[in-house]
Amino acid sequence: MIIDGHLELAYDAVVNGRSHHQSLADLRAREKRRHPSGIATLTLPALAEAGVDLALGTIFAPPAAKRTSEFGYHTQEQAQQMAQAQLDCYHRLADEAETIRLVRGQSELAEVVASWEGERPFLGIVPLLKGAEPIREPEAVEMWFERGVRIVGLAWDDTAYASGFLRGSRVGLTKAGHQLLEIMADFGLIADASHLSEKAFSELLDSYPGTIIASQSNARALVPDSERHLSDTQIQRLGERGGVIGISPYNPLLRRGHHHGDPKQLLTVEHVVAHIDHVCQVLGDAAHVGLGSGLGGPFGAADLPTGLDSVLDLAAIGTGLKERGYGEGEITAVLYKNWLRLLQDGLPT
Repeated sequence: MIIDGHLELAYDAVVNGRSHHQSLADLRAREKRRHPSGIATLTLPALAEAGVDLALGTIFAPPAAKRTSEFGYHTQEQAQQMAQAQLDCYHRLADEAETIRLVRGQSELAEVVASWEGERPFLGIVPLLKGAEPIREPEAVEMWFERGVRIVGLAWDDTAYASGFLRGSRVGLTKAGHQLLEIMADFGLIADASHLSEKAFSELLDSYPGTIIASQSNARALVPDSERHLSDTQIQRLGERGGVIGISPYNPLLRRGHHHGDPKQLLTVEHVVAHIDHVCQVLGDAAHVGLGSGLGGPFGAADLPTGLDSVLDLAAIGTGLKERGYGEGEITAVLYKNWLRLLQDGLPT
């Protein structure tokens, strides 16, 4: 069983234009020409086959200035429209499929978990807003909460609320960012610290009383060139707060100097395991690290390490941990139990 802390399912559908109801093999066969986001890595049947039965489903509207794709916003109004389209996607999936549930609280989480003992396990999706620019003013948090968002990351790039890692900004949290956090706390939302600048990260942990995670962050000690990755101090602080860090198998996040499109043969599953192991070594246990794949986003199978080709191969990370000397309890903690514990503690009743 696997829980993915950063699955770009709606982005893959809305931005990449993919239908997820077919098998992964059929989807790849239909994409005869090279897709701008690379070779597809997930569909709903593939998630079920892989044992991914719960995911933090991202809602990602990148700014137009960044070259991750042609898709992007110029204004907060556009960001809101793009994010709403992806949230609508999750609602449609849950409305149309008997085995998909939007997880907005403890009762829905318990229903999903109970289904895992049956013949037709549910796929639970916890909506995660990746970058808060679609929230046009702090008071608009209520609308997003009512529509099911339960996790908010304040920035990917710089936003009205916080500085992101891309520009090396020293702004940290803005006045509006502090106001946003106050309202998020009132609604019991989980805050996502991934993609923040170091200053914004520190201010978030200093000021936010609620649950904090890093849904997709690797270890800066292994890839030391960017605030995109977490320092040992940041890892320690998240561990002290009971957070979980989702490690991504995206190659440029695994190895120093690796770039999008470089040969995947330069990396193996061991590179993913090394980042997981580093978090465990810093914290002294395996209780605060999980997976945050980013599959379905603006990269494909060619940017995953050798041994990983799609969601169907995520279990190979567990095998790599076993070869590294981790026990069964530690492996299941990394693959799903840490995320499950955090959601059981952090989602509203």
